[in-house]
Amino acid sequence: MQLLCGDCLDVLPTLEAASVDVVVTSPPYNIGLDYATYSDQLSETAYLDWMLRVAGELRRVMRPDASFFLNISGSPRNPWLPFELIVRLRGLFVLQNHIAWVKSITTEADSVGHFKPVSGARFLHQAHEHVFHLTLDGQVKLDRLAVGVPYKDKSNIARRGHAQDLRCRGNTWFIPYDTIQRKAQKFHHPGTFPVDLPRWCIRLHGKAGAVVLDPFMGSGTTLVAARLEGCAGIGIELDPVYVATARERVAAVAA
Repeated sequence: MQLLCGDCLDVLPTLEAASVDVVVTSPPYNIGLDYATYSDQLSETAYLDWMLRVAGELRRVMRPDASFFLNISGSPRNPWLPFELIVRLRGLFVLQNHIAWVKSITTEADSVGHFKPVSGARFLHQAHEHVFHLTLDGQVKLDRLAVGVPYKDKSNIARRGHAQDLRCRGNTWFIPYDTIQRKAQKFHHPGTFPVDLPRWCIRLHGKAGAVVLDPFMGSGTTLVAARLEGCAGIGIELDPVYVATARERVAAVAA
């Protein structure tokens, strides 16, 4: 595992070209979160230009058959940002899949997952985020059954000639956060995701021993996922406090 402290635009050019199999990352959303060493309130133009530069460096280090899983969300006051960004990335990547990461859901009268309160009367609760699956040519073959689910109707297994009781999960992934009571349980980081999200992305790409990169490593969740999946990991993070936290988390998995 390589945990590198620095600005990703400075560090990425030092990585070997065409050396990464899977990128899984969640960049700052530009919604005013309280990062210690980064301003999350750029102008929209400045933010999109910055992300385009990062994406160009990511394209350079990706293998021809690599996958780039980009987790991002807008806010009730700025819902266009994810779509503005993905359109800007069209010149660098093919959008091969668009996954909806469902964080909380209500069916009939039952709710599952964490519902963050939304003030006012204009906006609905945001229960999902985007995971854009980007590739260089749109032709990357995936291991869809690595994140598959059992058939409800078991007769479909033999009737449709399937070798096992698994079908494609589809592009809606329900992965709730664990319930927490204190910021320390999120490693004092304002923007984390559950470890199953990068684990499922790595499994879906389907390459054993893959090299996994997160240019916005934060508290190290993607590298923890890479370790759990038996992969190599490269993480880049601007804040040395988060790098230290990530190092501890990865070491704990290896123990």
